[in-house]
Amino acid sequence: MVTQTHRFKCIVTALFFAVGFSLPGYAQQTTLDELYQELAEADESTYARIEGQIIARWEKSGSAAMDLLLRRGKDALEEGAPEAAVEHFSALVDHAPDFAEGYYGRASSYYSLGLTGPALADIRRVLVINPRHFEAMRGLATIMEDLQRPGDALELYEMVLTFNPSSEPALDAVERLKLQLEGQAL
Repeated sequence: MVTQTHRFKCIVTALFFAVGFSLPGYAQQTTLDELYQELAEADESTYARIEGQIIARWEKSGSAAMDLLLRRGKDALEEGAPEAAVEHFSALVDHAPDFAEGYYGRASSYYSLGLTGPALADIRRVLVINPRHFEAMRGLATIMEDLQRPGDALELYEMVLTFNPSSEPALDAVERLKLQLEGQAL
């Protein structure tokens, strides 16, 4: 009887640990969903803060080593060394292939180097991993503009606005592209 009681207590304890360890991941996802909802309802005075919180969540890989590679890649890109940034982001992608920010950083680096094809491939991968990545959508829209595809760019900027309706760059681009497309129709 004592053995069964002990076994029961062990099972209950294991269950509590299993549930307890699974809750933080669920809570974090719920929190990210809540942030997207807050962003959708934000005004000009609060959207930048909420947008920053979402981006900060995207940048957390769950691994200190991967976060360091991300930081090094971003630093290299900011310092005007896109070749070095590509190397850091490529190492990140190799070690964490399901971490969208590695692909996003590498896409930005490729774009800085004028390598549109690889940049497009990495943006595609970002959007497969994180379909709500409004920064990748905005980057893709910029590339579409560079490729003289204003209709596609407009559609992408409007998609950005579904997630981030107060995004000033997207709002400005939508207004500019609508005027440009109306002028072409005349």
